[in-house]
Amino acid sequence: MIWQCSQFAYDSRIPIIMGILNVTPDSFSDGGEHASLDDAVAHARQMVEEGALIIDVGGESTRPGAAPVSENEELNRVLPVVKALVAEGMCVSIDTRHAMVARACVDAGAAIINDVSGFRDPAMVEVAASCNAGLVVMHMQGEPATMQDNPTYDDVVFDVRDWLRERCAALEAAGIARNRLCIDPGPGFGKTVSQTIELMRNLHEIVRLGYPVMAAPSRKSYVGHVYGIPEPAERDTASAAEALLACELGASVVRTHNVAVTAAALKDLRPYALLGLGGNVALVANPGEEREGKIAVLNKAIGDLCMMPDTLMIDIAPFYESEPAYYEDQEPFINTVVLLRTGLPPQELLKCCQAIENSLGRVRSIPNGPRTCDIDILDYQGYVSDLEHLKLPHPRILERDFVVKPLMDILPNHVLANGAAVTLDAVQVGAAKRL
Repeated sequence: MIWQCSQFAYDSRIPIIMGILNVTPDSFSDGGEHASLDDAVAHARQMVEEGALIIDVGGESTRPGAAPVSENEELNRVLPVVKALVAEGMCVSIDTRHAMVARACVDAGAAIINDVSGFRDPAMVEVAASCNAGLVVMHMQGEPATMQDNPTYDDVVFDVRDWLRERCAALEAAGIARNRLCIDPGPGFGKTVSQTIELMRNLHEIVRLGYPVMAAPSRKSYVGHVYGIPEPAERDTASAAEALLACELGASVVRTHNVAVTAAALKDLRPYALLGLGGNVALVANPGEEREGKIAVLNKAIGDLCMMPDTLMIDIAPFYESEPAYYEDQEPFINTVVLLRTGLPPQELLKCCQAIENSLGRVRSIPNGPRTCDIDILDYQGYVSDLEHLKLPHPRILERDFVVKPLMDILPNHVLANGAAVTLDAVQVGAAKRL
């Protein structure tokens, strides 16, 4: 996916670092440090040198319990900084929930509007619709002054996910292109520590919406709670670890106070791999329970995949029942797709997958014939291969309904390592129905 931000375009498969530049006297961890224009510009230059692609300029503190400032005061703080950074060719984001401030900064060259209130203000939607800036749509329950009073959810992950889906749908209905949108679940904004932890540990559910996702754990209170660090300014290393985990779960943009520490942590980000699993032979054949038996085999394979070294299971698509493909005189299949982050190179990953197949009684006597479990490497990030024993991306991936549908469930708008987009357009075989 490309996140289009005015004249800047970012490939969201590679982490994008957004450096935080607060020009406020009262931000929770760095208030007053960059209040002068010279200090602000110098710090922005430093963050760019350290690896930031975007500088996020904020002139109003939105920490819990923060008092609002007037729009004129906010604009007086941020506009000179925005103009100076734009003049140096930087991609500038304006962190504001006020339409007047956003309009003035976009007119001055800001390429992104980062609205912590999620574009709930119709005037802010009008500004967004009238320009070509990228947008960060953040979830926040309530307002900064009151958001921590008693945040309540039925299910914080699904409630935030559904709210973000609805807000993006409303923005698209207002004429804003989908590729301009980035979503932020808003850790710590109208959420308790435990709610925030639950949300950030299930970030893949937000990724399933198909937009670039921002991770903004930097110096947040939940980081202090998890790692036992009471002082916000001392949380940078822990925040970077949280950013790395968020990117492994699928986040595309990392908003951070300490760019250097974050950039160093993100060097440990493992490539993703997509695996397709399928089978139509149950290990235990109880009459009337064939489907359950097939699912049990795949679940055993998924458990074994979780035990591979240097590998983290990120997401699992729903199960699908599909018609046989190629060799049609056999029982229906059960299929799914899983998403991994792995340090195993592709050929080592293939050996592990084949070992799991063999342990589950895989028989290869008939090409495309009955089998307990088949595990195909569908796509491996940044890797294209034409080896006889390992062709990547998988050469038949786009023609198989039983692969494309579950893959799109977990990674909408996915683009393979060879540049091909995953869509239903080329599907020819293996009609699949979600269970």
